Amino acid sequence: MAVLKNEKTGKWEVRTRYRDYTGAKKQKTKRGFDLKREAEAWERDFLLRQNDDLNMKFGDFVEQYRQDIKPRVRKSTYDTKDHMLRTKIVPYFKDRKINEITVADVIKWQTEIQSNEKKHGGNFSSTYLKSIHAQLSAVFNHAVRYYGLQKNPARDAGKMGAEESKEMDFWTLEEYLKFSEAIADKPQSYMAFQVLYWTGMREAEMLALTPADIDFTKKTIRINKQFHREGGQDIVSEPKTKKGKRTVVIPDFLTDELRNYLDHIYHIEDDQRIFNISKSGLYHEMERGSKLAGVKRIRTHDLRHSHISLLIDRGFSALAIGERVGHEAERITYRYAHLFPTVQTAMAKRLDEDLKEAFDVSKIDGQEE
Repeated sequence: MAVLKNEKTGKWEVRTRYRDYTGAKKQKTKRGFDLKREAEAWERDFLLRQNDDLNMKFGDFVEQYRQDIKPRVRKSTYDTKDHMLRTKIVPYFKDRKINEITVADVIKWQTEIQSNEKKHGGNFSSTYLKSIHAQLSAVFNHAVRYYGLQKNPARDAGKMGAEESKEMDFWTLEEYLKFSEAIADKPQSYMAFQVLYWTGMREAEMLALTPADIDFTKKTIRINKQFHREGGQDIVSEPKTKKGKRTVVIPDFLTDELRNYLDHIYHIEDDQRIFNISKSGLYHEMERGSKLAGVKRIRTHDLRHSHISLLIDRGFSALAIGERVGHEAERITYRYAHLFPTVQTAMAKRLDEDLKEAFDVSKIDGQEE
């Protein structure tokens, strides 16, 4: 095995030996790498793929796993995965050969993780435990799918933790109107919350909006990106989900308010962000407006819940609502149905009426007989 530089071409090349599936010895040469590290990475990847038993340390394989997934996932997703690997998984398994890790080993790891305490006290949440285990299983699945590992011991060990249903809060229309009146003294805050409440879009989607995204003739807003700050840098990226790219029809009053708002922004270009406010700024405005309006404090994201709940209360289908707000599946929208207890009351009342009507009809039918 060797990584050499070709003096004639100035490129790096790999010459390596391996055994094929019959056990016969083979030699493989690969040329044309600009950098030595690229040639070494190719050699490592090639040899891993030839090794049906994956006879290497878990920690070494995780390095390969990182290289494989980094170009394929969002940076925020990669950072989350990497943190779990570095702090919760690799320290335990790093020196074990990946093909020798057993179901019993994984169960012992689960026990240790569940007994650990977070830095600020208390045990890890059930949802977080589930996420950690899912990440370990993802590493083994990657080894099975692409590198010939025979089985995934994390899957056979069974899941750790469980998904916890997150509590959703919301404002009724009356509560939101009190809030919007209270923060109307700051045009940018007022307009940002108007867009959030009346469209149900996510904060990051709203913060990425530009004048080019608004069609005042068709009365629509195009959602095709999201904005966030990371490491002091402004980052505009693809929406959270595939269905996140969508066009939302907006009511007439919101169209007029947006047109008026943009008319008062000095020389804004079509590709410039409309709302130059941070998530923390939105948080403080929610705090201020809630106190002034005398309504309960909810999170900024709960305005999305409020919009969805309002549409459910108005009788729109889960499919239609899901398409408007960019849900990946109808089942996500159905999680919101419980937010309007008055719907349950109306259902019970309607059942009472149905029974009374049926009873009266049966009495009439009996008299006619």
